[in-house]
Amino acid sequence: MDDLAASAFRSHYDELFRFVRRRTTSDDEAAEITQSVFAQAAARLDPVRQGSTPLLAWLYTVAQRRLIDEARRRARRGETLPLDAVAASSQERPYGSEVADALRVALAALPRPQREVVVLRLVEGRSFAEIATRVGSTEAACKMRFLRGLAVVRDVFEKEGIEP
Repeated sequence: MDDLAASAFRSHYDELFRFVRRRTTSDDEAAEITQSVFAQAAARLDPVRQGSTPLLAWLYTVAQRRLIDEARRRARRGETLPLDAVAASSQERPYGSEVADALRVALAALPRPQREVVVLRLVEGRSFAEIATRVGSTEAACKMRFLRGLAVVRDVFEKEGIEP
């Protein structure tokens, strides 16, 4: 790896680690995922070339994919997050309970088909193809349900004074 890429990675590590840590249950898990992101970045230096996707945006995309992969692995193993881990992570963000309450209200306001699509997409990170297969609908219909559901969620958040 050249010096330019190494310094760029060093300058983004803390920011990316914080991003991942907010979405994991422990520092160890966050460090492992962050390391895998940078390992992939070191193996594929193409995105660092001039005129390509900005490095930080690319790193965030890779990190998001690693987080989704980890959530899917947990789901396949039937693992759930321990309650104390969920409580601890919500205490890290002072607005967490307000957002959670507003999200509960918004999801309760959605018709079941919209709620199902919104939860599968936002919470489980499923693709529209997977969602369509699961709910027995088309991808286009699922995308429309998702967009309409998000509009309701956005309205509830605005009424509660919460900015996403």
